[in-house]
Amino acid sequence: MTFSPPDPETGADLLEHLLGSLLADFRFWFERGVLLLDLCPEAVMAADRRESLRERLEEASRELIAASSLRQAAPVPMALGLDAMAPWHQLVLEVWTLARSLRDHQVPLPPLSWPDPPRFPG
Repeated sequence: MTFSPPDPETGADLLEHLLGSLLADFRFWFERGVLLLDLCPEAVMAADRRESLRERLEEASRELIAASSLRQAAPVPMALGLDAMAPWHQLVLEVWTLARSLRDHQVPLPPLSWPDPPRFPG
């Protein structure tokens, strides 16, 4: 049995595809979070908490745009550190919790409209 290392080009393509998909997911959930906050009554979340979450979602969206721009400008495939993405994951969890709370309070939610996933090169 012989082992051949993965083709670096294929590994770079895979990294680009996975990271592109992950960043698209973050963008989707940040936008969804802002939309849900627009529908959120005081009974579900106090105004100051809604404003705080909105500000954090907007800041994370700006960070995401900056990270995406840097990634696209880089001459070689680039990863993002977990320390950069951990707060984004936390925000996504908060958006999911908000959606659950809205459903529990019988607030009608707009349907989910999933973006097309990035195509894998090749």
